[in-house]
Amino acid sequence: MNNIEIFEKHAAEYDQWFDENEAVYKSEILALQDLIPAAGMGLEVGVGTGRFAASLGIGMGVEPARAMAERARQRGIEVHEAKAEALPFRDESFDFVLMVTTICFLEDPLQALAEAKRVIRPGGRIIIGMIDRNSPLGKDYERKKATSKFYKYARFLSVDQVMGWLESLNFEHIATLQTVFKSTRDINISAAEPFEEGYGEGAFVAIAARKGD
Repeated sequence: MNNIEIFEKHAAEYDQWFDENEAVYKSEILALQDLIPAAGMGLEVGVGTGRFAASLGIGMGVEPARAMAERARQRGIEVHEAKAEALPFRDESFDFVLMVTTICFLEDPLQALAEAKRVIRPGGRIIIGMIDRNSPLGKDYERKKATSKFYKYARFLSVDQVMGWLESLNFEHIATLQTVFKSTRDINISAAEPFEEGYGEGAFVAIAARKGD
């Protein structure tokens, strides 16, 4: 079973995770909100069930798993069923592209980032939300991968690796924010954790970078 099949089969269970881990979800939203432009046309690649797009005011997404896409549509998102490595849009169609916990599931992350760059307008932004493999909690996720239905096939990446890819694609002004410092057992059931600049301690890192003019 591959990544798409997992999310196709267990879309409802995936969606329920956000209700059961509300504080983690809120923490991630707050960090992403700080980096997303206040205006402009946005696209979420790997939109899943639409949890992030709906909360962040993004009206369009890409998702290859149909069951996930249907849930996103129910949240008001216009979803195109396609892969991140081959986006069905013209060059320079969006002011920003968001990818949240998507990059670790991709067949070719660098190609997906190149595709994101292609559809971003000059001066636009890419925002990536990811689990940092090198953070304390990220290392714990890596150890428990074998017993996780959704992360079993994930390839957790380091922030340095992703930033290196962005630099190789000539993205500029790379910034990082980190959050989720506590384990899911210790975090308050509903209160979001604050975010901080940088990376290395928080399990969730939000990266933003600008496409040159």
